[in-house]
Amino acid sequence: MLYGFAALGPIALLVVVLVIFLGRGNSSSSTVTGSAPTIDYAALPGLQKGKAPWPPEYASLPDRLAPLQLTSLGAEGTKLHIHQHLDIFVNGKHVTVPALIGIYGNGDPSNGGFFVELHTHDATGIMHLESPKDGAFTLGQFFGVWGVRLSQSCIGGYCATATNPLRFFVNGKRFMGDPNNIVLKNHQEFAIAYGKPPAKIPSSYNWGPSGL
Repeated sequence: MLYGFAALGPIALLVVVLVIFLGRGNSSSSTVTGSAPTIDYAALPGLQKGKAPWPPEYASLPDRLAPLQLTSLGAEGTKLHIHQHLDIFVNGKHVTVPALIGIYGNGDPSNGGFFVELHTHDATGIMHLESPKDGAFTLGQFFGVWGVRLSQSCIGGYCATATNPLRFFVNGKRFMGDPNNIVLKNHQEFAIAYGKPPAKIPSSYNWGPSGL
């Protein structure tokens, strides 16, 4: 193609090359690279350690961003753009993942608002990862943005006991490691169940109606 445009002259060839490379730079990717960042989740300020429901915690969000290795963005990132779905159950009952997690001040920079790479727009449980750069982001970072304690033994104010276990699932399969270190990939289904589990652990999410 470039040889064909070269016949039109050097200026036309330069324009074509710029369009190709600028287009590549602005395109979004769903490819995740790298491994989970090392973060001391237990030391994050402002984590909610009570019972559900848990609203988005904004008061300490700006102070959590640097420890979470995340940033405040004037607009949603476009380089890495993927989505996941999160279901949380406490004794079989569904817990709402609220809207506007990680969208501080409605995301309006003129009022000091901002977006975080990890956020929600509504209460469907859909997680949005929209970053201006490639890399690996984790479930723990999402909970850190939300401001809810998460560990292998606790979520919020619910900690595992012999009679009330805490279980984690990725795409319907039991996950036995540290949930904070689960690297986010496109269209994953996460399920967290405390105590009595629901009748069925979801293994997938119907993405069709969302258009994502």
